[in-house]
Amino acid sequence: MDTELDTIQKTRSLKELLEFSILNIDKPSGPTSFYTSDFVRKKLKSLGVKKTSHFGTLDPMVTGVLPVALNRACRLTGFFMKKDKTYTGIMRLHEDVSEEKLKNEMRRFIGKIMQKPPVKSRVKRVEREREVKRFEILEREGKDVLFLSEVEAGTYIRKLIDDLGRKIGGAHMLELRRAKAGIFNESESFTLYQLDEALEALNTGDESKLRKMLIPGEIVSAIMPAIQIKEKSVQLIFTGKPLMKSDILESLPSKEIFAVFHLDRFIAIMRKSDEKEIIARPEFVYVKIENHKL
Repeated sequence: MDTELDTIQKTRSLKELLEFSILNIDKPSGPTSFYTSDFVRKKLKSLGVKKTSHFGTLDPMVTGVLPVALNRACRLTGFFMKKDKTYTGIMRLHEDVSEEKLKNEMRRFIGKIMQKPPVKSRVKRVEREREVKRFEILEREGKDVLFLSEVEAGTYIRKLIDDLGRKIGGAHMLELRRAKAGIFNESESFTLYQLDEALEALNTGDESKLRKMLIPGEIVSAIMPAIQIKEKSVQLIFTGKPLMKSDILESLPSKEIFAVFHLDRFIAIMRKSDEKEIIARPEFVYVKIENHKL
């Protein structure tokens, strides 16, 4: 986390942080992603958290990075979910396969591939193009292979292993862990037990542990361009006004969607428009707590 976000994390009221933050949860094996997200909501309900949303489903037995948005940060979910994911896992080979042949066949899956969602998937079972950016062996012991894969969002790793198996005499996945989801890493994640510990500390008056876990929603500037607007324009944007040339302090970014800030305060996410003086219209506007009823 950069210095600016660290400052926000330390200086804003806990109420403000809980209204617009993300928890990088290390999901355990067993519960669904929905259950994990709802567990967080129930734990934080007494602190004013009414809604949670996770950034990308993990199968119940899969562990690892599961970012969970709180309250108004749930509106950021769609912008974070479409980012690349990194996994580590163990696959078991069904036959003795040489290291060279295994590596060669794994390389064939790097790049654009076509995948049909598994039978148990909730999405329509039609082929989709996905990109595999890395697919490599980390360690091997007999028929058990520890692998790493970096893939486009929406890629099914279990299906990837199954498709590889069809080329080498069979393979299935034993374990899987998500090490990275977009900008969120496992090294900066927290377990549900650590969340419990932070809440116990809060009950004694110590906010520090919970504050450390709350990633301000302003981190959205790490995944999209951000521009600054004039102070006099802030309240007008909050009331739904489109972005005009006269509102901004710098040139527009090249990307179609961008974030709008005033100093360190997130104001909105905008989409470019070519309507004369109107240069962008809001996709999501964040209104201060005191001016907005949930």
